[in-house]
This record gives sequence, structure tokens and C-alpha cells, in this order.
Amino acid sequence: MTRLQQLSRVVPAALVAAVVTLGFGAPAAHAQDEAPEGVVNYTRVDATVACAGATPASAMPALRDMGFASVINFRTAGENGANIEGSRAAAEEAGLNYIHIPFRTPTDEHTETFLAAIADESNQPAYIHCGSANRVGAMWFIKRVVGDGWDTDRAMAEAEAIGLRSEALKAFATEYVASR
Repeated sequence: MTRLQQLSRVVPAALVAAVVTLGFGAPAAHAQDEAPEGVVNYTRVDATVACAGATPASAMPALRDMGFASVINFRTAGENGANIEGSRAAAEEAGLNYIHIPFRTPTDEHTETFLAAIADESNQPAYIHCGSANRVGAMWFIKRVVGDGWDTDRAMAEAEAIGLRSEALKAFATEYVASR
């Protein structure tokens, strides 16, 4: 094989790696090991947001220490393991804004409340969570398309990497952005 043929095989792979590393391909997600103890499905999306699943009240001081200004929680009080009032108290004690937008089935009102909360600079950096990161992924998809102008394919890839799996949530999110 000639040197030119060798380069033609190496260069495309190097370009793909550079594009992914720079964030132009797959979404930037950081390792679960950066998460506070007890947090599941943690993804640090960028400097202003992290998304996760179930988050115990005991994680609130660590979230503050990681630089977050707010916690946005989509869990309902009836969910297994949810401790809304304990989490609220722990967040407030840690100096975090606590925004509770409980839902199992999203509505336009939930979405508008979330978009307003995430757009408020006093809430950034924001830590967004639900039970598994499924609802978080749906809301984040909407924020990326409506708020950031991302195309739906790119936003959906990121939302799925965060934790969006539910076909019903995907349908709500895609219908929401299509109506805007």
C-alpha cells in the first residue's frame, strides 16, 4: 500500500474523531463518575446544564459544590423514592433555587414553565432531573430546538443520549416543536 493510500484511510477516521471531540457530531456527555453519590443517569451537557435521573436530597450540597445554581425537578410526589419536600429543603439549605415542575404526562404548560425556568440566567447553571432522565430528555429536546435553534435530528440524538426512550414523550416533544 502506498503512503497516499495509507493517508486516505487514516485522515477520514481522524476527521470523524475530531468532529465528535469538538462536539459537532455526537452530543457532549460526560461520564457517570462525575455525578454526586446516589445520582443515576448523569450527563453534563455543557457548562450551563447537567441532566440526570433520580437524585437524592443528600446530593444537593454536592450539586452546589459543582457550581449549579438551581435544581429543576420533574418528579411527582407519588413516584417511588421521590422525596420532593426533603429535596426542596436540602436544595434551599444548600443555596440552590429549587424549581418543581411535576408531571408524568407533559403538557404545553409544563413545557412553557420549564422553558422559562431554563432561560432565566439566575437559574444557570441548572441541574435538571426526573426519575430516569426520560422526561428530562424530552424537555431538553424541546429546549434545544425551540430555544437554541437546533435541527430535530441533532436534538433528538442528544435527548436520547441523555435518557429519552419513551415513544409517548418523543411524540409529545416532536409535536410540540412542530407546532412552534
